[in-house]
Amino acid sequence: MPISIRRISFILLITGISQNGIFAQHQEHGAHQHDHGSHHYEHPQNEIGVGNYLSYLAGENEFAYSLHIHYLRAFKESRFGAGIGYEQIFDEHRHRSLAFIGTFRPVTHLVLSLAPGMLFGTEENPGIRFALHTELVYEFEIGDFHIGPALEFATTFSEYHISLGVHFAYAF
Repeated sequence: MPISIRRISFILLITGISQNGIFAQHQEHGAHQHDHGSHHYEHPQNEIGVGNYLSYLAGENEFAYSLHIHYLRAFKESRFGAGIGYEQIFDEHRHRSLAFIGTFRPVTHLVLSLAPGMLFGTEENPGIRFALHTELVYEFEIGDFHIGPALEFATTFSEYHISLGVHFAYAF
């Protein structure tokens, strides 16, 4: 049974409120942490992130809440990184996927991700299928924390979903 729009809105609202509190506590620290005049690109090597998304499932013509969890490691002195991620869409089909993630940061706060992986089977559609996720995130850095809007497109080439939400990460 899909989650109602009302519940999804409530979840996104609570997420936003809790993350705004973190923003207020770390704003001063984050404003002075990076030397924006430097020509060298600096980003912490490790990131553990969570995404709270509202996903539109095109094949079912419905919306559902989705959760993304990932670990990324940046290549030293590079705008590229790699990692692993897990996604679950909380709908009646229990969409679950695992992917290897490649990231590129064309500018300081913008992250582009490409994540080929596998979509786990369900009772209606058994077996593992190939899935491809692409994501665009704009991060605001607040000390060691990152928060920002995210847009995702994912496909198995027979179905797709589009997600919009909030990305939250701890970088170290």
